Amino acid sequence: MIAISTELLYEGLTTSQVAVSPDGRRIAYVVGNVVPGGPPSALWLAPADGSAAPHPLAERVSLPRWLPSSDALVCLVGGRLSVVRLDGSVTELSPYDGWIGEILPLPGGSYALVVEDDTPEPEGVRVWNRTDGAGGDRLAVVRPGDAAPRPLTALGTRHVVAAAAREDGTLAVASWDEPADEPGAFTARLHLVDPDADTALDCGALPHAASRPVWWHDGSRWHVALLATAPPHTFGGRTVLDIVPGEAPVDLTPDAASCPTELVACGRGLAGVFADGLDSVVRELDVSSGKFTDVARTEGLASTLACGGGTLAARISDRYRPNDVFVLRAGKFARVSDTRPHYRDVAWGTQERLTWRAADGLALDGLLLLPPGRTREDGPFPLLVLLHGGPYGRYADQLQFNSHLAPQWFADAGFAVLLPNPRGSEGRGPAFAASVLGDLGGAELGDVLAGVDPLVADGTADPARLSVAGWSHGGYLAAWAAARTDRFRAAVVGAGIADWGLQSGVGELGREDAALVGSAGWDGPGQRPHDTVSPVRYAKDITAPVLILHGEDDTNVPVAQATYLHRALRVHGIPHELAVYPGEGHALTGRASQEDAMRRARDFLLRHAG
Repeated sequence: MIAISTELLYEGLTTSQVAVSPDGRRIAYVVGNVVPGGPPSALWLAPADGSAAPHPLAERVSLPRWLPSSDALVCLVGGRLSVVRLDGSVTELSPYDGWIGEILPLPGGSYALVVEDDTPEPEGVRVWNRTDGAGGDRLAVVRPGDAAPRPLTALGTRHVVAAAAREDGTLAVASWDEPADEPGAFTARLHLVDPDADTALDCGALPHAASRPVWWHDGSRWHVALLATAPPHTFGGRTVLDIVPGEAPVDLTPDAASCPTELVACGRGLAGVFADGLDSVVRELDVSSGKFTDVARTEGLASTLACGGGTLAARISDRYRPNDVFVLRAGKFARVSDTRPHYRDVAWGTQERLTWRAADGLALDGLLLLPPGRTREDGPFPLLVLLHGGPYGRYADQLQFNSHLAPQWFADAGFAVLLPNPRGSEGRGPAFAASVLGDLGGAELGDVLAGVDPLVADGTADPARLSVAGWSHGGYLAAWAAARTDRFRAAVVGAGIADWGLQSGVGELGREDAALVGSAGWDGPGQRPHDTVSPVRYAKDITAPVLILHGEDDTNVPVAQATYLHRALRVHGIPHELAVYPGEGHALTGRASQEDAMRRARDFLLRHAG
């Protein structure tokens, strides 16, 4: 058996960018390294019926999009727009080497692209809120014989978030006033763009953060479906919004008990992936009822759904397997790729599903990992409560071995690891997700502690060796738990929020964060809701040693949050360490940074609560 190690995290390849040919016969996908560096990404091809083994088609490929003929794909090859044929031959379409974020094949051999606005900024200056409308992503078209993309002007200076092409070439475009989430996400609108005439029809405002438009046809007319934050909230669960131009939008998933995560066109119909508790479900829209019906369920996480010719494919990770490409055959998912076969020989910690009830009776779920080769009867174990980000995130029943704070990494060190999905999480519908608005850290923390109690009661967890950790919102909740209860012997705060007033003022999301906690620093003098849920306000009550980890260039949760918590803990004499990673953002992407964070966190927890 192979032991869990930091090196194991970087061994092997992973898949992304799945595309199914329009005739449904072939699946294309990109294979690349788990982390940046090493050999370039490659485009792989596999028959959908499993009649032959997958094989590489071309190197340095991204954004594969099938042509309607199903005999070639248009892609970026080495960053340039190119056609890749099924024999692996490559024809460059344009020498343009600027950034391209989307490729949409159009009738007549043309392509709509999403490209960066190339209006230069003043040299040596970064300008915010530019009055000239420069910056952001724009629509452009490459027609046969063009050397470079030709910008479309119909949307003016609006930032293109996402676009989808209809059979006749009409584009459905979700756009913002400006590219920054704050305030761009509050200004979403839908336009129908005619790329030949360079004209746009404004279909009206969209709910907060609406994106991922998909065309579908009900047998008589075209619709555009999008994912958006469920109105009236600006923070919380997603819903599927359906729009017929000229009519009021319709919510296709009202009162849902699960959460849509992706939408795709399936023929002329509509399909999607839904987070459903710890599972993922692929559903198709039933036109007659206007409701989504189950096509297939899989344990764990399904993503990157693709459809063509009635064939559905997706990336799937279950509890002991990493992300690979699967195809749906006869109602079941069959493996297509096998990028890390050696993972089948790893001594993973046992992973099991948990359910429990909150203090108010709300049903909750999560996962429990035990050290490799151990059972509950071997307890009590030191218990690490590892909290996910979001709060609109979730733990699915997938392989829990990733960068930063990897659950399997801690289980290998002898910890039992609890992965809870408290209220506010994805997977239980918009109402469940929005239930934390105005009550952040309240019932949310209670839900977490309610998951700990049964593990202590049945002898799985040692109540004298409890610890808590998390990244992003999980980092906030770890700091909050350390400040509001004395049950934990150590806490790891990764890229966490210490002060919500500071966060709404300098973080990327601004008013979204203010809406989450109920107030902002600009609301006037006096104590506000954001003060009452900020861990730094209760720093003097923390008794557990704290490890703070943060990327120096984080713009989502700026490193000032880590500095603020560090100074508060130092003033109050609370034992703690602060590790800041130069050049890293909200997610640590460099291998050296990831390995240091993993080892530093595990050593810290073993020292104080192991």
